[in-house]
Order: sequence, then C-alpha cells, then structure tokens
Amino acid sequence: MRKRLLYSLIGILVVAFGGLIFTLAEGDEPSLGLDLQGGISITQQPVGEFNTASLDLAVERIRERVDSLGVSEPEILRQGDAIVVNLPGVKNQEQAEELVKVTGQVYLRPVLIDDQFGIPCVTSDPSDQPAATTDTTPSGTVATSDTSVTTVPASTTTAVVGSDAPTTTAAGGPARRPSTANTTTTTASPASTTVTADASTTTVRDGATTTTAAATDATLPEVGPDASGFVRARGGSFCNVGPAGGTGEVFQDDATARILSGSGWGVTVSLRGGSSGEGVWNTLASACFTGSAVCPTRQLAIELDGEVISAPTVQQANFTDSVQITGSFSESEARNLARVLNSGSLPVKLETQAVQTVSPTLGKDSLRAAWIAGLVGVGLVFLFMVLYYRLLGLIVAGGLAVSAALIYTVISFLSKTQGLALSLAGIAGLIVSVGVTVDSYVVFFERLKDEVRAGRSMRNSAQRGFAGAWHTIVVADTVSLIGAAVLWYLTVGSVRGFAFFLGLSTLCDLVVAYFFTRPAVLLLARTQWMSRRKVMGIEVSPAGAS
Repeated sequence: MRKRLLYSLIGILVVAFGGLIFTLAEGDEPSLGLDLQGGISITQQPVGEFNTASLDLAVERIRERVDSLGVSEPEILRQGDAIVVNLPGVKNQEQAEELVKVTGQVYLRPVLIDDQFGIPCVTSDPSDQPAATTDTTPSGTVATSDTSVTTVPASTTTAVVGSDAPTTTAAGGPARRPSTANTTTTTASPASTTVTADASTTTVRDGATTTTAAATDATLPEVGPDASGFVRARGGSFCNVGPAGGTGEVFQDDATARILSGSGWGVTVSLRGGSSGEGVWNTLASACFTGSAVCPTRQLAIELDGEVISAPTVQQANFTDSVQITGSFSESEARNLARVLNSGSLPVKLETQAVQTVSPTLGKDSLRAAWIAGLVGVGLVFLFMVLYYRLLGLIVAGGLAVSAALIYTVISFLSKTQGLALSLAGIAGLIVSVGVTVDSYVVFFERLKDEVRAGRSMRNSAQRGFAGAWHTIVVADTVSLIGAAVLWYLTVGSVRGFAFFLGLSTLCDLVVAYFFTRPAVLLLARTQWMSRRKVMGIEVSPAGAS
C-alpha cells in the first residue's frame, strides 16, 4: 500500500513538473487571444438573398485564407447570420478587410492549353517556370518544380455526364494541393517522355513511377472573370483557364453527394431552366465536348473565389434537367463539391458592418490585471486554508502548484498543436476554477476531522475520510463539467473560452485530488509527526480507536 502511494505521488510530480520544465525548455507558451494580444475584429453581415450553405462555405473560405497566411490563433465564428473574424496580432486594417473579403461566387471556366508550356496545368507557380525547350511534349503533361515535364494519363480528370447518360467514367478527382514534400506520378500510358530543362529525354515505360520535387506555395495575381490566366487549383496545380462562360447560378441549390452506380462517390445537381440555366451550361458543354478553341482540353473548371475546386471532362454536348459529376472522389471531396455548387447557386454577398481595433497596450493591461487578480485570490485562499487547517494548508499549496503546472503545460501544448488561444474570459475561467479545486480539499479535510473526532486514529481517519470524500468530489466536479460543456456547446466567442478553461481546470482537479492529495495525506497520516501534533485545529489522540 505504501509503495503504491509513493508511486502515485512521485508519478504525478514527474508528469506535472517534468512537463512544465520541458515546455519551458522548448520555449512553448500559451498563445494569447485578441483581447490580450491586440489585433482587429471584423463583423460581416450578408446582404440580399442567401442560403445557409452559402454562409457556411463563406466561413470556411475565410478560415482557409486566414490559415494560409499564418495569422496567429484566428477565431472565425457565426453569430446568427453575422460572421465575426478575430485576427490577433494583425495591425493593418486594410489588409485585414481584404483578407476576409469573399464573394462566394462560382465561375465556370474552360481549361486552356498554355502557349508557353503547351499544357493546361503545372505543379508550381507558372511565373517561375521557363518555357519548354521542345515542342514535342504531348498534351496532358505536368511541369514540375525542377523544370522537367512528365506525361500523366488523360484519365486523371473527373467526368461530367447528363442525367440520361451512363455514370461509368474515367477515374480522377480534384487537383492536389501544393506541398513542399516530394510527389510521385505513375504513368498509365504505354510509354511517355520526360523532357528536362537541358532538352534531354528519358522514356518511361508503362506503369513506371517517377518522383519529382513538389512545388512551393506561391501567390498568383488574381484572374478576373473576363480574363484568362493561371488559377490555383485545389491540390496544388495552377491551371490555365479562359474567361468565365457562366456562374454557379446555372445550378439549382439541390446538389447532393451520393454513391452513384458503378462510379463511387459523385455529385448530382439540377440545372435551372431557360437560357440563364440550361442555355448557358449547354453552350459551355458543347464547346468543351467538341474540343473547340474555346475549350481545347474538354475540361470545364469550377472555380470558387480564385481557386479551381474541380475540373471535370465534359462527355456529352447537351444536358437536360440535371448533371452528374463522377470520378474517384472520396466522400468528403464529393460533399465539399456539393457545398460549392449549392453556394454558387445563390452566392452570399457580405458587407462589413464593423471593424474594431484592439490595442496591444490594452491587452497587456488586461493581462496584468488578470495576473494580479489571480495571485491575490490564490494568496487569500491559501492564507485561509493555513489559518483554518494549520499545517494541512501546505498540502493545499502543493496541490495548487501541481494543478498550475499541469494546466500551463496542457494549454501550451494545445496552443502549439491545436491553435488554442488564451483570452481574458479563459483566465477568468481558470481563476473561478480555484474555488472548485479548494472545495475538494475542504470536503476531504472536513471528512478527515469528523473521523478524528469520532476517536479513530489519524491513519484510519485519512483512509476512511478520503473514501467518503472522493464520491462527493467526483459528483461536484461532474456538475461543473456538465455546466462547462453546456456553455461551450450553446455559446460562442469569449463565453466558450470561459467554459473550456473551466472544464479543463476541473478535470485537472480530479487528477490532482486522486494522484497527489490522496497519497500525500495518507502518507503523512502514517507518520508520528502528524499523529502527535495539532495539525487541523483539533487535538489528535495517539491512542484513538481504530
């Protein structure tokens, strides 16, 4: 029994303070939220007609833009129909407004073959790619970041078919996102030719695999709906597209991701009637199906806010009522494409309602005030516990130190890995949780005193007291956890932060109570020192009954 208590006590100390030392050595620390770090908060409101899918997709697009620029711990959330974007550390108001500006507009663009490269898509920034050194490169090749050109099979695009056409199509899916890692391309044609920058060639046989360095991320100038140029594709390619021949408003808002017979996951969507729906779509479909100069690749790109989501190959010239988009989609890719099409059918127009700049000085003052409040509160609690429970108050101090080390380590880890930000409301949650923690000690110590007053020895009193107190501690902390969970689920913004940190500290209280307070008190209760002293404000009889 004694060994188990020692193992428990030493284990929690090693985990708590070992984790704290490692965190400090790594230089990790909790990331601060907007109210503590300063930055800009932007509130946008949709105007005109819109649907829920459009608003949800707008939130996702804003989050992707903010994340891609590495803004520290951004918060993007919906409050009713409004979208609130908090950007800690951002000082340029104009830059912040441009960052969150999305239209939700879907454009339908034919995919072109670029005159310089002789190909429709490249895997790195086209401005960094030299012109091809030979004009023998076949259509459908992809230029890589090391200036080589590798043939890929023509079957790597999705296919669009009408509602009355067979659904079995060539395999494919959305283009892949840029990456700094190596990529592998497997050819499926009988043979292909790799043309390098020095004009040397290498023949690659059927099924052979070539590995090339992937492109680094780059920024391209925006291509307007009436212009041609390279547009970033979801997955990393940069596709050469022509002027938009239509918008997502040709679709109804009934796009659905489903498993299509013989084709795996795909998307079905209805066309709007009349010249603005079927008329526009069939004009584009006809041009791409015949491979005309307007659409020589037969691919029709679906672009959302400057990014090609998918570029399916058109397999028939005329469509009635609905369209099926099939290919080697995963379920998430098909659902994402369906959301895009539903959003494009009624694009959301966001209007900035308010832009609030939070001063870093104000954040520092708030943080300083929070620290002072927390230290004063903990100090007063410790003073009370020492006056009331005498030397057992030292156990409270040790438990609070262990809790603080655990909480700091966990918050720093979550800030580094999950983007957790510590706000002023979160600090309030931590301070409030001190009361929850101290309640656990009060329950235990009062049960211990009751057992001693009943005439039992300190050793037996400690064991019986914790056994009775543990049930009460678990019930009380569970109530706090339920309250925190309900707050977190039903609220947004700073209240969510309060709920999260209150719940986190309550969980730490359960861990510390069982693995630190229990063994510490039970081990002390076995000593002669504790059995002979007035440690809790009452006399302890060394000859107490067991």
